[in-house]
Amino acid sequence: MASSSSVLSLGLTLGLLVLVHGCFGQILEQPWQWQGQGLQGGQLQSRRQQRHPLRFRADCRLENLNVLQPSRTIKAEAGVTEIWDENENELICAGATFLRHVIRRNGLYLPAFTNAPELFYVVQGRGLQGVAIPGCPETYQSDESQFQGRGRESRGVSERVSGDRHQKVREIREGDVLALPAGISHWISNQGQSDLVLVSIVYTSSEQNQLDENIRKFFLAGNPQQGFSGGSRRGGQSTRGRGGQQGGNFGNIFQGFDDELIAESFGVESELARRLRCEDDRRGHIVEVREELQVIRPRQEEGGRSEGWEERERGRERERERERWWSPRQGRGYSPNGLEETLCTMRLKENIENPVRADFYNPRAGRITSLNSFSLPILSYLQLSAERGVLYRVICIYTSIQRLVSSYLIIKVFNSRAVHFQDAVVAPHFYMNSHAIIYVTRGNARIQIAGDLGRAVFDGEVQENQVLVVPQNFVVIKKAGSEGFEWVAFRTNDNAMVVPLAGRLSVLRAMPEDVLVNSYGISREEARRLKYNREEVGIFSPGSRSVHGRRD
Repeated sequence: MASSSSVLSLGLTLGLLVLVHGCFGQILEQPWQWQGQGLQGGQLQSRRQQRHPLRFRADCRLENLNVLQPSRTIKAEAGVTEIWDENENELICAGATFLRHVIRRNGLYLPAFTNAPELFYVVQGRGLQGVAIPGCPETYQSDESQFQGRGRESRGVSERVSGDRHQKVREIREGDVLALPAGISHWISNQGQSDLVLVSIVYTSSEQNQLDENIRKFFLAGNPQQGFSGGSRRGGQSTRGRGGQQGGNFGNIFQGFDDELIAESFGVESELARRLRCEDDRRGHIVEVREELQVIRPRQEEGGRSEGWEERERGRERERERERWWSPRQGRGYSPNGLEETLCTMRLKENIENPVRADFYNPRAGRITSLNSFSLPILSYLQLSAERGVLYRVICIYTSIQRLVSSYLIIKVFNSRAVHFQDAVVAPHFYMNSHAIIYVTRGNARIQIAGDLGRAVFDGEVQENQVLVVPQNFVVIKKAGSEGFEWVAFRTNDNAMVVPLAGRLSVLRAMPEDVLVNSYGISREEARRLKYNREEVGIFSPGSRSVHGRRD
């Protein structure tokens, strides 16, 4: 009897396991079955668009690409912001908006947050950036004694200022890439003697942006001019501000609330609540700090570290972060190890200016440095990456010895030198899985871009402070101009992949000779020259050839 009961129980257990397994199998497979059937058309399309990070994208009109200039300027007391026109076809296709900020000496970019992820690059200067991440502790703190007389000692005054606590403040300098998720408030202060210049891309097509594809800046202070928030991206002019230099002010978010509610929320008097509205403030979004900005931060001299310590410590920090970010069992993404896996402890900046960090380097051509989510993991959350490039203009000096002979004797021997300027070239390549928004930081270059129709969609010169969009899979060639060429490129994938067509590690080099012979109708010798004449990777120096070809 017991034996029959055991058999019956075993049978029921196996039946339940099969049933549960089948249910889970159907659940896992169901999304794939929805691709061809299941949900009704409109409902299915709506759900797909909600999940798709590029749900705002329209058709890309890329028959002709243009160099882009800023379309509107927003002036303030201590700086200016330039914004590129979001209605340009190239930026619509890339799903992004481009901005340039110039913060003058002692300038403070007021606290604000944006509806989409933003990636900055510091073109010039140095300063401070504060990022207020919700839920993170205020780890920078001091008692009142540390603030005694700071900024006033030069006048012989010592004033007692109460202590303060706030989140981490980061020093920024030329070459830094700054990552800022959507909805995270931040401020920037110029701490140098010259202008602090930053450019940024706001990735409005990101899944973090649950509004529309328009950029929206939410200021926590000040009374900024109109122009940050444009009208409908495809709707032309609107009351939200459009066109050239803007007039009038649109205020900060506290202007939308009653003084009584603000006072009750903060537990302050009505007069202080009214001042948060900044209705009479005409300084704009970048204001001048009259005295030294007092924030808590470590002084460099406090560490007493040897030269190069900071770079070594950053390397160790990057390695620790990669170990936390990468789980061998689960692949890319956070591994569930505890509370340390939060935005509070993640690095939000990385410097890509140092030539030592270059991924591709040619002493006769230039260098390229890439920054992706493997070296700065927060970029995986933003779905963005960056690239810094420098192309040289090479001076070639050809020397020959000429002899003048009279009868039997050599009268004179001298050197003659011919100086030629030759420009480095970036190998023809395309971005496999992203767009690239190129901003020229210095110099000029000739750039050609070819599209899927087999013709050039751009063939021209780009200069400093101009923007050019290279769409996904469009092939581009860059050649340095008369002043050399330096650029930073923002890419719409956290691990953007570059595919070269020439040189070592290129597509053509990976193909058999017979494929090239039959594809192009050329001889085998010509196919070998195509494959092996360039032994360099990524960046080509002028006139270089391999042993398979002639050296100029």
